[in-house]
Amino acid sequence: MPIGRLSRLTRCNIETIRYYERIGLLPKPNRSAGRYRVYAQQDVGRVSFIRRARELGFQIGEIRALLGLAAENADSCAAVRDLTAKHLADIRLKIADLAAMERVLAKTVRQCSAGRQTGCPVIDALSSRQRRL
Repeated sequence: MPIGRLSRLTRCNIETIRYYERIGLLPKPNRSAGRYRVYAQQDVGRVSFIRRARELGFQIGEIRALLGLAAENADSCAAVRDLTAKHLADIRLKIADLAAMERVLAKTVRQCSAGRQTGCPVIDALSSRQRRL
């Protein structure tokens, strides 16, 4: 199938597909007599996997590792679990940071709404060199 069809089937931009080829996440496709890329059905699954993993926040290196583990065999499940558990821990840290930011911003907005301070607490909080989380 041509790259445009692969793009439509996976909802992945053509340039992104080419990028995945350049960095080795997607194997170089065969070429037609006219030098057009020709993809196989298995490429649909691989691009879909990469796209979904990116949506879930996996980094390129992590995706490369997952693809390598998937190519090995069923014994790689523990390694996949370990990599995913690390990613889950990173996400939980980000959630904690976001919750702390939400508290600080909500407090700042309340202070601003109350009108009890001179100046602007929102600008002051954003201008502060210290991290108030």
